[in-house]
Amino acid sequence: MSKKLALIHTSATLVSIFQELVEEYLKDKDIQIFNIVDDSLIKNTIERNKLTPDTARRVVNYIGSAEEAGADYIMVTCSSIGAAVESSEILTSVPVLRVDRPMADKAVSEGKKIGVVATLPTTLEPTSDLVRRRALAVGKEIELTSKLCEGAFEALMNGNAQEHDKKVAAALIELTDTVDVIVLAQASMARVVEQLDDIDRKVPILASPPVAMEYLVRIL
Repeated sequence: MSKKLALIHTSATLVSIFQELVEEYLKDKDIQIFNIVDDSLIKNTIERNKLTPDTARRVVNYIGSAEEAGADYIMVTCSSIGAAVESSEILTSVPVLRVDRPMADKAVSEGKKIGVVATLPTTLEPTSDLVRRRALAVGKEIELTSKLCEGAFEALMNGNAQEHDKKVAAALIELTDTVDVIVLAQASMARVVEQLDDIDRKVPILASPPVAMEYLVRIL
């Protein structure tokens, strides 16, 4: 019997990105996909510099709507609203996944010294907190280094992708000498990894979308 996977996004640009990943990773699965998109969720979070209760409630409501629409599994593709995703788990009778949890688990399994890189403080702290808690859950002591790429997000929003990529690349190169594995708190940074020279990719650099898809392949 076909299963339904609901993907909840905070940007319309993520729909096509995850559609390609679904076609790549889940092509042998009998799965139907549907998307829910509301970019005001991330816009409000950025404007207020935190995930507020009203935004969190709306995230939980969208997850509930996905279940009512027949979803057998729900994944939320934005890391900044991860706390709301976790809160929804006890309110939902189908599995709910924040996209960065498999990435955090993989990072914890691959090293003790873990670096987290983000271009937004609203994403950096939730991702760092998740890595700490996932390490605690398996009883592993880690050393976490969180790094914010100042000005990178603003550059990207102003159409200066080159400046964004330059700032992210500099942060990644700096961290490779001090950590065992690097976590990208935002999927938008993944393309920068491909631009790095091999010598600058001394440690694994993880992005949440492909790692999440690898996880879904195993459980769906």
